[in-house]
Amino acid sequence: MKADIIQELSDAIGSQKVLVDDALQDRYHHIWHMDQPLRALALTLPESTAEVSVIMKICNSYEQPVVVHGGLTNLVGSTETASNELVISLERMVQIEEVDERSRTLTAEAGVILEHVQEKAKEHGLLFPLNFGAKGSAQIGGAIATNAGGLRVLRYGMTRNLVLGLEAVLADGTVISSMKKIVKDNSAYDVKQLFIGSEGTLGIITRAVLKLVEAPNSRTSAFVGINEYDHVVEFLRYMDAGLAGTLSGFELIWKTCYQGLTTDPSPSRPPLPYDYNYYVLLEGLGSDAEKDQKRLEDLLEKALINGMIQDAAIAYSESDLNWFWSIRENVDSVVHKCTFDQHFDISLPIPLIGAQIAAMTQKLEMVEGVEHIFAFGHVADGNIHFIIGKENDGDALRLKINDIIYGPLQDIGGSVSAEHGIGLHKKAYLELCRTSEEIQLMNHLKRSLDPKNLLNRGKVLDI
Repeated sequence: MKADIIQELSDAIGSQKVLVDDALQDRYHHIWHMDQPLRALALTLPESTAEVSVIMKICNSYEQPVVVHGGLTNLVGSTETASNELVISLERMVQIEEVDERSRTLTAEAGVILEHVQEKAKEHGLLFPLNFGAKGSAQIGGAIATNAGGLRVLRYGMTRNLVLGLEAVLADGTVISSMKKIVKDNSAYDVKQLFIGSEGTLGIITRAVLKLVEAPNSRTSAFVGINEYDHVVEFLRYMDAGLAGTLSGFELIWKTCYQGLTTDPSPSRPPLPYDYNYYVLLEGLGSDAEKDQKRLEDLLEKALINGMIQDAAIAYSESDLNWFWSIRENVDSVVHKCTFDQHFDISLPIPLIGAQIAAMTQKLEMVEGVEHIFAFGHVADGNIHFIIGKENDGDALRLKINDIIYGPLQDIGGSVSAEHGIGLHKKAYLELCRTSEEIQLMNHLKRSLDPKNLLNRGKVLDI
């Protein structure tokens, strides 16, 4: 069977686009695991939706399971493969087909790097607001497939809020295409929403029409030190109201994590001393640089006087902006402090975050084998990240840590995945944040769209 399907794929899209055996040795399933050669039947390199469709028609006829690869930055095992699976890599689908300034849209293939989308929009005086640390590697198709969040959800929403049109290939090779540039379309079901956030289990996203906004004329930012979590929440509301709708980012970093992000091997120095329990990094995108800067200064001065905050450092230059945000985005600097690391991406009701993270941290500190606990996240949308450093990568320690962090979430209305997805690693915990009826409906959708269970088999759901 292997020889037959490889030959048929080679005949259909060209043998140079079908990699097997030794050609896979330089391939991997994640950018953090480049020392582990890819295990796969073969890897295909389509250059168009039509070629993805042909590949899936052949795979459907052979009942060949498939895993889609993009920028390989996924953190929940969605790009892991087995030796009998075929990989479809979208790395050659890199065309930005159009920037329509009048519609304020950008049309791109799924393999385009997020940062390239941002740069192209900027060339036209526009902004694609989606932004996160892996923007230089992550592809737009993967961002859509995971409904990525990032640093500006507070103002612009998740990825699904930025997708107007979509093209996807189903498991049998059928192409579903609705590449419209319109914002409003209530003509029955919004089919594209099935694929956004489905992690490649319902279809392969190949093209998209993305929503752009006017580029801001000003960008203000500050690092703020706060000692009480209740004051963090109060400060969020205060700044959101005071900045009159221009607040676009409000990141919270716990003290231990702030220290980790600003000490070796991090190249960044701390803008504030290590004297506070919480550090807020905020961003405002506005229209008048001078007025916006003055407004920020006035708001921070009043917050200092009334005791809401304890300290603040304001960015006064592009260099300062890059310095401040490189601290938040350079998560690798704390990962490198860990012998082994375990990542979490949870959602919590905003008022409960302080007490819940404190309780989780206290329990984690008592676990033998836990070396570091780094907490940070997008507090304005309730999304907190944990990076746990540990002395070994054994199942017993991993499961103990999972239980501490995931255990409380069901009772408080939280989620085990705020933006990274479920994939392989969180599948066992899906029932903590979705009802049995919801999971049953998901299973029904999966069986309807992928009856042979070819797409990302074993990820998200057990079918």
